[in-house]
Amino acid sequence: MENREVLLQVKNMEVTFGHRKNKFVAVHGVSFDIYQGETFGLVGESGSGKTTIGRAIIRINPVSAGEVLYKGQRISGKISKELDAEVTQKIQMIFQDPMASLNERAKVDYIVSEGLTNVRKGLSNSERTSMVSNALSEVGLLPEFASRFPHEFSGGQRQRIGIARSLIMQPEFIIADEPISALDVSIRAQVLNLMSRLQKEKGLTYLFIAHDLSVMRFICHRIAVIHKGVIVELAETEDLFRHPLHPYTRALLSAIPMPDPDSEQEKVLLVYDPSCHHYEDDPPVWTEIEPGHYVMANQEELNEYRRQLSQ
Repeated sequence: MENREVLLQVKNMEVTFGHRKNKFVAVHGVSFDIYQGETFGLVGESGSGKTTIGRAIIRINPVSAGEVLYKGQRISGKISKELDAEVTQKIQMIFQDPMASLNERAKVDYIVSEGLTNVRKGLSNSERTSMVSNALSEVGLLPEFASRFPHEFSGGQRQRIGIARSLIMQPEFIIADEPISALDVSIRAQVLNLMSRLQKEKGLTYLFIAHDLSVMRFICHRIAVIHKGVIVELAETEDLFRHPLHPYTRALLSAIPMPDPDSEQEKVLLVYDPSCHHYEDDPPVWTEIEPGHYVMANQEELNEYRRQLSQ
């Protein structure tokens, strides 16, 4: 992975909401790189700061410290109009709720092509209609659906419309914020397979945000685990499943449902208790414990993790 081109860098990102007495730090000192063409997973429980990071990258949430670099250029904070237009086109987001993320009063044709009005100002009606038809076809929807309203579609079809809305901008990087959590189990695989196919065909890079590690294993190349706004572990997917080090990662993995009822009954559910860390005199640091495997730990814990990995 190291010799691949880095597309996006997040450096010591902090996102804060509120002011003075009501100040709340939602994301604290987060850093990671995303390589061209990979699917980078961000996993954690509800309220851990996953979506906040995604929204900060796409400039919906301002960062209070740190920076975001896209192809080596800073895109957080104040940037030029030209760079803002480029970022708007190159970075797109698929939202979590397919019901709430589409304008109920607009037809699919308008919803899918709305982003083009800012980026491709000289488009004729026929060109725009053709682009909408192509985008719908790419996600497995009929071009004639363009004249319908969102309420006429199922959840899975709505999410495909959301994906088509992103694709029509010809992006390089897509932030997928829990794109399947609101869908039925039978539809989830279809949407995941669609996203995998589009990635291969178009060379897309994904930041895939979810709370379900079993889904992450299927689609992600690398996974970062986040707890209360801090990334506690980052590794290639199979390394993380084979050698989870941080207690929070282990707790998440232990909660994955087993298909076999007997195994499900016998499994031990781990509960993460932050008091298991002794950080008073020996604070944790972000450390690469083996190539590509990072963990947030103090010296005592690092010694124990190294011992576990050597066994």
